[in-house]
Amino acid sequence: MVERNSGFANLAQGYLFPEVAKRRREYQAKHPDAKIISLGVGNTTEPLTPHIAGAMASYAKALGTAKGYSGYGDEQGMTELREKIASVVYPKMVSADEVFISDGAKCDIARIQTLFGSKVKIAVQDPAYPVYVDGSVIVGAAGASSKSGHRGVTYLPCTAENNFFPDLTKIKPNSLIYFCSPNNPTGATSTRAELKKLVDFARKNGCIIIFDSAYYSFIRNKNLPRTIYEIPGARKCAIEINSFSKLAGFTGVRLGWSVVPSDLKFADGSSVKQDWNRVMTTLFNGASNIAQAGGLAALDKEGQKETKALVDFYLENAKIMQKTLTGKNFANAGVKVYYTGDSPYLWVKFPGWKSWDIFDKILDECRVVTTPGSGFGPSGESYLRFSSFGHRKDVEEACRRLSKLVL
Repeated sequence: MVERNSGFANLAQGYLFPEVAKRRREYQAKHPDAKIISLGVGNTTEPLTPHIAGAMASYAKALGTAKGYSGYGDEQGMTELREKIASVVYPKMVSADEVFISDGAKCDIARIQTLFGSKVKIAVQDPAYPVYVDGSVIVGAAGASSKSGHRGVTYLPCTAENNFFPDLTKIKPNSLIYFCSPNNPTGATSTRAELKKLVDFARKNGCIIIFDSAYYSFIRNKNLPRTIYEIPGARKCAIEINSFSKLAGFTGVRLGWSVVPSDLKFADGSSVKQDWNRVMTTLFNGASNIAQAGGLAALDKEGQKETKALVDFYLENAKIMQKTLTGKNFANAGVKVYYTGDSPYLWVKFPGWKSWDIFDKILDECRVVTTPGSGFGPSGESYLRFSSFGHRKDVEEACRRLSKLVL
């Protein structure tokens, strides 16, 4: 018989978001008339904007004509879109041939894990998006789970005490460093000085940074970097992963990109970009042409205006939630709300509570779904992540319910 991939046996029990969904279903089954509002999983809720939706609709309609039909494209993505991303998102920082179009950031992270294989050392922020660790475990780059995490993974606690920026000296030389800013789940956005420390450390210690910038469009503070390539030296030590999911509401459309600079090398001097190109052309057949048409529209003048308004809508939701979660009943219970205004997520600490226990209490008493912080790593215990992705009327109703919570 074929042996099972031992990586699956080494995974911690259950992936976070399916477990959240399972508990919601169970509660709904017991209370079929309850209107449950989700402030949990980071799925966008608002319609695609008119200019962007129109561009995709026009492209799709043209596929029904001989002149407008398109089949397979380049696996790396449409040249026009690669050029647009380079010029709009990374002006004078990267070239179009260093941009690779994909079906989303999560999928790119999985392919990154294939690129580097099972022998690479891993370091992750703690808490962190679960796929960094779980994907590494599946490919064999991390061992079995324990109470403190997975063996073979260096966890970098990001807490209020260190302003959510880790102690880099814990990282082993020649490691992959998964780093997300604005961070999911904490919402913390690293400063230019902090990212310079990260880049300098990586270069000195032979590390490669996998920089997840999927929430860059939420940064409103002009003093904060929106890409790792704003930092000198980053082209020699960093891959950036990005997405249209939160920028343009493409969570269901599926479109993202990676940047792999020509300057980035393996220990033997060979090109990381060359191997990444092989991964993309071998294991991927290219993003949807319709989705790429939408991506082009999102980055033109009208599209940028629309996406800014869309992101501003979610940021306003976050402010409404922040006002509620800093109210008297929460403050009197010692609840701490961490929110900078540059992220869709509020990171909220409930002293004395286990994450899943306060999750269940809020679901039971307020009929509001959140995300337990412990699901993002050991340092997330006693926290909940509140997501601003929601219809305004639902966010306002959830806040009314939360304001009556007795802690």
